[in-house]
Amino acid sequence: MKPPYKLTPLILKLITSISEKIGEINANLLNKPSPKLRKQNRIKTIHSSLKIEGNTLSKEQITALLENKRIIGPKKDVNEVLNAIKIYENLGKYNPLDESSFLKAHHILMQGLIDESGKYRNESVGIVKGEKVEHYAPPYKNVPYLMKDLFKYLKQSDEIELIKSCVFHYEMEFIHPFLDGNGRMGRLWQTLILIQKHPIFEFLPFETLISKDQDKYYKALAESDKAGNSTFFIEYMLNVIDISLNQLLDFNSKNLSDNDRLEYFIALNKSEFTRKDYMNIFKNISSATASRDLKKGAELGLFEKIGKKNKTFYRLI
Repeated sequence: MKPPYKLTPLILKLITSISEKIGEINANLLNKPSPKLRKQNRIKTIHSSLKIEGNTLSKEQITALLENKRIIGPKKDVNEVLNAIKIYENLGKYNPLDESSFLKAHHILMQGLIDESGKYRNESVGIVKGEKVEHYAPPYKNVPYLMKDLFKYLKQSDEIELIKSCVFHYEMEFIHPFLDGNGRMGRLWQTLILIQKHPIFEFLPFETLISKDQDKYYKALAESDKAGNSTFFIEYMLNVIDISLNQLLDFNSKNLSDNDRLEYFIALNKSEFTRKDYMNIFKNISSATASRDLKKGAELGLFEKIGKKNKTFYRLI
């Protein structure tokens, strides 16, 4: 059965805004971040997703673990980060439509943290906030059937991925299939569903926005619980995605160094280009700054300069 929700004017407005931003990102080749930016965004994703779950490690400590360095920190927190690194460094190995892949991801994500990693819970659970039980999850005997239905919805529904990813995220949180790790699995699986259609989501750390105001995240889940459908949560998550994409488009307004700009531009793999092409990516720099960047790039041997004056172009070496 199709999970219930309503298409509200806000949802339609956000889908339009997100689609336009994805189009602009693809047109400007911002969907191919440099290795440096990929690494930074991966660190942000891991840090933010685990911070929501109470992990205390800093971005600097996570960076050190990514570089196979030793750090001092709580053993549980270090284990959580190492597990997450295994997942996020190998996202292409997981099929968002496959339930066995889902269980395998949970096993790796929670290995050494709980005894039942990679297995659905075998006891009843409730989510407690303060002294109040916010949510009673469905009986554990129903979990395998509910999850099979949810994956069937993912495979058979012809709805757009933006909607399906939000619906899956909410419904999985509602079912609460695992004893622990449900939140990080919901966010991970939404990312995987979105990557299938839009590869840019592999490098879009929308978890950062969630972690900055976790109360809104939990409120959206609670409001959807009360309403008996995922409408509130869809509106919330689409807004988070929209803001994240907007921040990516604002990338050009940041104070990047000439080295940052050159590294980013080269990662776009344009074999031949002009100064105008360079300025189309970095819209907020002057023509003089662009010329200085390109002169430096040629001097460093990153590309060669061909032609003179208005017939000048550059070729990657």
